[in-house]
Amino acid sequence: MLTEFILRFVIGGLVVSLFSVLGDLFRPKSFAGLFDAAPSVALATLALAVAKEDALYAGIESRSMIAGALALLVYSQLTSWLLMRDKCSSLVASVASLPAWFAVAFALWWALLK
Repeated sequence: MLTEFILRFVIGGLVVSLFSVLGDLFRPKSFAGLFDAAPSVALATLALAVAKEDALYAGIESRSMIAGALALLVYSQLTSWLLMRDKCSSLVASVASLPAWFAVAFALWWALLK
């Protein structure tokens, strides 16, 4: 179990480093930031799931990651909208958007993953 966690962190660190290098190569820097935010731990987890478990398990893991990404998308869009529309602080906008993130995540879990 401990070696699995170490392997996840090593793979995650390598992927983050690779994406960071890719981010430095591209212009504009705002586009390059997409590479710095790579879900490296999720990729390592998925790689381990494929290696250790069957395809069904890896598929469930993948669907869970997609549902989480969709919930994060809603949270990010709402936070951005609040920051631009209401000119509120980052802390207020991010905390105010958390219920939407949880609502979307739990709704997707209930509808698709339960």
